[in-house]
Amino acid sequence: MKNLSGKVVALTGAASGIGRCLAIQLADKGCHLALADVDRKGLEETIALLSGNTKVSMYIVDVADKDRVYAWAEEVVADHGQVDVIINNAGVASTTSIEDISYQDFDWVFNIVFYGVLYGTKAFLPYLRLRPEANIVNISSVNGFFPFPNNGPYNAAKHAVKGLNQTLIQELRNTNIRVTSVHPGGIKTNIVRNSRSADDFLEKDKKVKEFDKVAGTTAEKAASIIIGGLVKNRKRQLVGKDAVVIDLLVRMFPQGFSDLVGFAVGRKDRKSRQSAG
Repeated sequence: MKNLSGKVVALTGAASGIGRCLAIQLADKGCHLALADVDRKGLEETIALLSGNTKVSMYIVDVADKDRVYAWAEEVVADHGQVDVIINNAGVASTTSIEDISYQDFDWVFNIVFYGVLYGTKAFLPYLRLRPEANIVNISSVNGFFPFPNNGPYNAAKHAVKGLNQTLIQELRNTNIRVTSVHPGGIKTNIVRNSRSADDFLEKDKKVKEFDKVAGTTAEKAASIIIGGLVKNRKRQLVGKDAVVIDLLVRMFPQGFSDLVGFAVGRKDRKSRQSAG
């Protein structure tokens, strides 16, 4: 989709982080926006940051609620007359081991990160088929091809999103719809800060600070790269230098790199527990 001006873009997770930056940059390119999130205040703050004369509509949507997502798709078409792009961006995480995480928290992550993408894709597909050209942009992660310890449901969900994207690319090959599977590395957002965790406050705060140190890409830069992938109809879009490096290491050492990371994180956790004791 080389020309975004005048296109209607539906976007989830628009209240903060990458979603907010996508909204700002898409508005600058002349897109009409249908912005969704569960955070009304955050959405209002995002809309206040937008420039240009494009039409912007706001929707309170829990992407884990299938009926609400389908209703949102209908509302977008009713409000804008069409939809050209769906960007399924909403996400959450839990920084807890598989052994310790509750099923409730596992489902919370998986229902938003995977099923939210599935619902958004299927709800908008019939409307996208009506356009001369249309795009689906689904946000996976480097976790979609490489798992990190203490991030099990997010790893599993992002792997599932990658599989969904690759299947869609195959099935929609000869249609008007292009699919981009996006794989960000460490992005400076609040996802760890807003995650659920079995740790106490001080331990979680430590994880947040550690993540902020290694997250090498700003949300603004991530949004720019994602939009570049959309414009170029890329099937696979890595985001950040760390994503490129991790992708290369996974290709070269499919199990060895995973073993090394697991060993390093486990050793660090043991030292942390010993210091605390």
